[in-house]
Amino acid sequence: MKKYTYVWVSLVILVFGIIFVPKIVDWISSGTVVENDRLNIEHAKSTLSYITLNGEQKRVPSFNLINQDSLTISNEDYNGKVFVVEFFFTSCPSICPVMTENLVTIQDEFKDNEDFGIASFSITPDFDTPTVLKAYAEKYGIADLDWHLLTGDKEQIYDLANNGFNIFAAEMPDSPGGFEHSGLFALVDKKGYLRSRADEFGNPIIYYRGAITEKQGENDHGETEQISILKEDIKRLLAE
Repeated sequence: MKKYTYVWVSLVILVFGIIFVPKIVDWISSGTVVENDRLNIEHAKSTLSYITLNGEQKRVPSFNLINQDSLTISNEDYNGKVFVVEFFFTSCPSICPVMTENLVTIQDEFKDNEDFGIASFSITPDFDTPTVLKAYAEKYGIADLDWHLLTGDKEQIYDLANNGFNIFAAEMPDSPGGFEHSGLFALVDKKGYLRSRADEFGNPIIYYRGAITEKQGENDHGETEQISILKEDIKRLLAE
């Protein structure tokens, strides 16, 4: 009985080889497999991905804080708007000024669009009072009514950074200014979902580098600026 089983298995393998192997060779030779893979990557790069965590599309978490004009601002104030999120502090001696300057260029490009905004969360809320934030806004030319510099409950802000947006922020006495944060910008669509473009492999970049200017081009680590592509992606979300 085993003899006949081996014969049938051999016959099946032979038929498969005769029918399918030439086709597979043709697909590879003609570049069809490579082309399909390339098309999938190009499609991913041409659309803005949703950021997923534990199988769910990541949404902006709830928050309720105070802005530079002493007004209460919540996540609901951004409903229907495309907006950029950052975590910063006004006394930051390193990357924050560059991040703010980059956001000012974004503000200026979209200043006439009522569907765009910016949310800047201070990681030193005890120091960054509304008065301090107001002075900072005036210093850097922050004039957009939908750009809120936010302060308030420290625990809420750090929870937003590290768990809500998954953008690192922490108190570190040995770091410049005594605090450490990532310098990344998050992009949010009109429905409150975090979005980003894909990299050259079709994977979402998740966040945008905020501490390299367009003029600078790249930093000392060879990382290229992403403010120009962030502006492009804001336009794409505004058009949705």
